[in-house]
Amino acid sequence: MLEVRALQAFYGASQVLFGVDLEVGAGEVVTLLGRNGMGKTTTLNAVMGLIETSSGEVRIDGEDVRGWPTYRIARLGVGLVPEGRQVFPNLSVRENLIATERAVGKGAWELPRILNLFPSLTPRLDQSASILSGGEQQMLAIGRALLTNPRLLILDEATEGLAPLVREKIWKVVRTIKDAGIATIIVDKNIAKLTQVADRHYILEKGQTVFCGSSVSLAKDPDLLQRYLGI
Repeated sequence: MLEVRALQAFYGASQVLFGVDLEVGAGEVVTLLGRNGMGKTTTLNAVMGLIETSSGEVRIDGEDVRGWPTYRIARLGVGLVPEGRQVFPNLSVRENLIATERAVGKGAWELPRILNLFPSLTPRLDQSASILSGGEQQMLAIGRALLTNPRLLILDEATEGLAPLVREKIWKVVRTIKDAGIATIIVDKNIAKLTQVADRHYILEKGQTVFCGSSVSLAKDPDLLQRYLGI
C-alpha cells in the first residue's frame, strides 16, 4: 500500500532525511524505531505531506504522492495520530470526533463503535477536549483518526507519557486495529509490545534506514538493539 524510497528532506538548510526506505502492505503493522532525533517523526510528516521533501518517492497504491497537500493524501485513506495528540482544545470531545468523520458504508468506523472502543470518552462527550487527561486525549486522537476510516493509520509515539493502565488499553486497541485489517505504522519505545504486534520493523539512524526485519530477527540480534536503540 505504502512505499517510501530513498526519501530525503531538509529543515531549512539542514538535511534531516538522507535516504529513508519503508514499505507497508495492506493490513500490515510495521514499526519505525530509533533514538530521539533520528528522523522518525520527520519521515511520518513527509509521508503525510506536512513537510516538503527534496528527493525520493512516497507511493500510495503505486502513485507517487510526494509534493501533494496533506488533505489529498488523507483522502486516499491515510489517518494520523500525531505526536502530542493535537486535539482541538476549543472543541468538545464530540466535536473533535466528528470533525473529520468520513462514512464509507457498511462496517465503517462510526461514533458508537469508537465509544465502545473507548467507553471512558462517553461521559466526556460534551466537555471541552482541553480538560481531558493525557490518556483520554490519546484515546480521542485515535478515535478521531479512526473516524476518517483509514486504510493506513499512523501512530506517532503511541503510548508516550501515558500511565501504565492507559498504555495497556492502547496496546489492546492497536491489536483491535490490526484485527480490523487496517495497515498501521507505529512509533513507540516499548520494544516488547511492538514485537508482539508488528509484522516488520524499520530502524532509522541519522535519517537513514539501517535495518528492516521481523520481530524474530530483531530479537536475535541484541547488538543491533544496543547499537541503534540503546537497549
